[in-house]
Amino acid sequence: MQIKNSILETIGNTPLIRLNKITADLPGTITAKVEYFNPGNSVKDRMALKMVEVAEKEGKLKPGGTIIECTSGNTGMGLALAACVKGYKCIFVTTDKQSKEKADVLKAVGADVIICPTNVMPDDPRSYYSVAKRVASETPNSYHFNQYDNLANRQAHYESTGPEIWEQTEGKITHLVCTAGTGGTITGTAKYLKEKNPNIQIWAIDVYGSLLTKYFRTGEIDMGEVHPYISEGFGEDFIPKNYDMSVIDHFEQVTDKDGAVLTRRLAKEEGLFCGYSAGSCLQGLFQLKDRLKETDLVVCIFHDHGSRYIGKIYNDNWMKDRGFLETRTFDSALDILRKRDQNHGLMTIDASAKVSEAVQILNQAAISQIPVTENGEFVGSLSDTSILNRLIEEPEIKSASIREVMEAPFPIVDSHLTVSQMSSKLGKDTKALLVRDEKGDFQIITRSDLLVAVAS
Repeated sequence: MQIKNSILETIGNTPLIRLNKITADLPGTITAKVEYFNPGNSVKDRMALKMVEVAEKEGKLKPGGTIIECTSGNTGMGLALAACVKGYKCIFVTTDKQSKEKADVLKAVGADVIICPTNVMPDDPRSYYSVAKRVASETPNSYHFNQYDNLANRQAHYESTGPEIWEQTEGKITHLVCTAGTGGTITGTAKYLKEKNPNIQIWAIDVYGSLLTKYFRTGEIDMGEVHPYISEGFGEDFIPKNYDMSVIDHFEQVTDKDGAVLTRRLAKEEGLFCGYSAGSCLQGLFQLKDRLKETDLVVCIFHDHGSRYIGKIYNDNWMKDRGFLETRTFDSALDILRKRDQNHGLMTIDASAKVSEAVQILNQAAISQIPVTENGEFVGSLSDTSILNRLIEEPEIKSASIREVMEAPFPIVDSHLTVSQMSSKLGKDTKALLVRDEKGDFQIITRSDLLVAVAS
């Protein structure tokens, strides 16, 4: 019988999936190692289990102990799974930049979660690094895993991720593309692959606001490079010990917006519902496309699942608030008037005229509504619908004056109102709007005008 002894035995052996639509313009074969197939929905399950096993072997994590870690969410989930199976407690420290979904998931599997401010230096006592250390010092029978400097992190990927990719590509991989955070995934995987074939190119994808790229290029830790960024799960404001820069060939930085937009495209075009860093990884590859050849076989590592970003990159309002989602800007009232083939003088009818005269004007001019004036002022309006209904009920009304049957005057609106703003002013009792053109003359705007503007 094929029965797993626990959820931990399902970690690893994630699929390698060819990308088709979104990478159609790129040379070579582009694939994704989709790590959300791990039970905790991220690549971090691999290193979390490895760190626990090493800590147990070294006697640092004892029965009934407490796991303490600072995490952006995914490492915490992997550690929590191990804790559930092995009987440990968990306290995780994260930042207020991370999605609410990540904290909720950690709480769902029994962990305590402490949230710290993002925009503080690593050595600030409020930083999540400092808080995790303090909590560990105050909690009996606990162990702070410190995934950044814990070399079991990269060892996990040397032992599992690297060999899987080598086997799945039959050793034909030419490029590994991976976002860089703690350094464990890219360094461990790269180390294995470079041992198999030193010609394989390892491209690390970083985010603007992180100091990793400049450190890679110059060896200098420049805190002037560090500034707040929105991207989650990669980029750093210090150099974790898991890095071995000698196995990395290139660092490429991407923007918060580009990563978010491409992540959403992955879901719509490839059916891959991934987390933020997947789009960032792919954006980095797009920026380096001129270095690819048709014979290349590229493997991108997609770290986690999109369910942890529902309130962020998959939320239209969140995207719009940050200027990440392109929204169409519709014409203003003045734009509509400018685009008309001709803008004749506004056609009106005097309140003293007969209803029969109004019917004749509407028919001859092929219009459906008209403003009613008296002594040069707008005093009412007429529409073909309202006249028709009155004539059906009272045929004799055709001899009445328009003053007796007219409706409220059309509202006069600012010429800079947008289509959406004008649309909100139209309703059952408001069939058109009046607006001044560039010459200061009144013109009429109807629902038909708005429809043309939206559809164009």
